[in-house]
Amino acid sequence: MDKGPDPIIAAHWAHVPPVPEFNVPDDIDAWIRQRRETQTTLWRLLGRLPLRPRPVRARVEGVFEGTHSQTEKIRIDNGTGEEIPAVLLLPRQRRGPVPAILYCHWHGNEYHKGKIELFESEHTPEPPGPALVRRGYAVLAIDAPCFGARQGRGPGGLSARGADGEAAAAKFNLWYGRTLWGMLLRDDLIALDYLLSRPEIDPQRVGVTGISMGATRTWWLMALDERLRAGVALACMTRYQDLIARGGLNEHGIYYYVPGMLQHFDTEAVVALAAPRPLLLLNGDHDPGSPAEGIRAIEAKVRQVYRLYGTPNAFESRIFPGVGHVCTPEMWQAMLAWFERHLRPNALASAGDEG
Repeated sequence: MDKGPDPIIAAHWAHVPPVPEFNVPDDIDAWIRQRRETQTTLWRLLGRLPLRPRPVRARVEGVFEGTHSQTEKIRIDNGTGEEIPAVLLLPRQRRGPVPAILYCHWHGNEYHKGKIELFESEHTPEPPGPALVRRGYAVLAIDAPCFGARQGRGPGGLSARGADGEAAAAKFNLWYGRTLWGMLLRDDLIALDYLLSRPEIDPQRVGVTGISMGATRTWWLMALDERLRAGVALACMTRYQDLIARGGLNEHGIYYYVPGMLQHFDTEAVVALAAPRPLLLLNGDHDPGSPAEGIRAIEAKVRQVYRLYGTPNAFESRIFPGVGHVCTPEMWQAMLAWFERHLRPNALASAGDEG
């Protein structure tokens, strides 16, 4: 049973300005102007991020041939004193450029993992990398800052690992007028730069997906970069006001918080920037980090934007009853079907002809 608003939270809320309402205009030209302004505000809130290296610089450390894929271990220079460890899976049977997925790993305080999630089925019904490459996609995943091979490689030094490394990175970046979240997304975009530099990839068919922190990376990246043509965010769609009201601020780590955000808008403004590109949101109604009432508020605003473009079917949000912070088999199959529909439509048509 809902206990009603926490009086302590309400007292704090009473002493901050209300979050401005995100209003969607009635015509597309007005929205395009608003969209440009919103995107500019997002970049400013993320902080004074260093320019990404141009051209992207990377080196291949090893190539491994498997039954279905060619796997490359890669190091990508991020231009700020670190190399980004990455892994690229390419389908062995391919004719010409192939569609690709930028896969964003989750958080879960599993700092020792990172991109290795691509080969595990702990959080997904099957290992994401092999599952996607068997379906004809190239797949790229990186270790986010403070994860995997990047533990002890951040501004906190070798002794700062796990949560300590993440906290040190957040503090360091704040002192330099930028956010850890902004730097994390910057690395994702450098990875996208690299992916699109590869001749094996069809630049018109690149999608992005992930679970939890990976889901949040997904909808922010869709908002910031038009080169991503489709996205699926699994098990994390948080409207910040609803998270506060639920007393859920500690459901997400320090990396997640962008100073000044609620002085301008809430999450619906970010998600709306994905339009008119295909975006699928999959969440459980028992996920404490993604209150369902907040997801419904996001849906209402975002659907207005997709209708402005005349593409209402390009946006879909599903809330699964009785499901928590997990990726269920049904969610997983919905993700696969979404990318087949929007990144490999010819494959679906061929399958239908053969049937």
